[in-house]
Amino acid sequence: MAKLHVQERISDWVSPPGLSLDQRIHTQAGTLPKPTIWAEPGSVVPSGSSVTLWCRGTTKAQEYCLYTDDMRTCLDRQTPLEPGDSAKFLKRSYTEKYSCAYLSPTGWSERSDPLELVVTGSYSKPSLSALPSPVLTSGGNVTLQCGSGQGFDRFILTKEGEHRLSWSLNSKKITSGKSQALFVLGPLTLNHSGTFRCYGYYNGTPNEWSDPSDPLDLQFSGEEPLTPTF
Repeated sequence: MAKLHVQERISDWVSPPGLSLDQRIHTQAGTLPKPTIWAEPGSVVPSGSSVTLWCRGTTKAQEYCLYTDDMRTCLDRQTPLEPGDSAKFLKRSYTEKYSCAYLSPTGWSERSDPLELVVTGSYSKPSLSALPSPVLTSGGNVTLQCGSGQGFDRFILTKEGEHRLSWSLNSKKITSGKSQALFVLGPLTLNHSGTFRCYGYYNGTPNEWSDPSDPLDLQFSGEEPLTPTF
């Protein structure tokens, strides 16, 4: 896919916190694979909805523990599901970052890399439009304008799909306290077609996003219309 020309991207997640004392005592470095953690249906969560956190270790895991970024003891403990290499944790309230570890016959693993959750719906939705048009021409450019009557510090642009893509830009303040960001796509190929949304947030609360904008469908001239997204 041709690159989306933006000034910067969402920051990489920070390194996970250290293990608690009892884990350091029982863990032998390099002997246990580090587990992985992920969220379903995804790490961008509408306010008030539930999310399932999964932790995957090895088939020898006897127990799984879930941690938040500022905790040195288990927030939640779960026994593994068949075939024994994973466990799930249902959450209805969230903190910014989670990690997990598992207990094996040789001791505790180290913690997984952290998973960062974002909650949407903290502010009203921005607008999203395509300039000059949402109908694309091969080799050309299109500008996606995300704007709001609120003075957001940054905007996030997302493209839906199996591998959800996202980009972030600092906003530019315009008249009457409004803010906007301009995301330039090009040179355009068929890979640029699809459904886009944008969100706004403030630097002081980077894990609290606005409601998503209405979906914007980009398609090449002559393509079949995209299936409506609700």
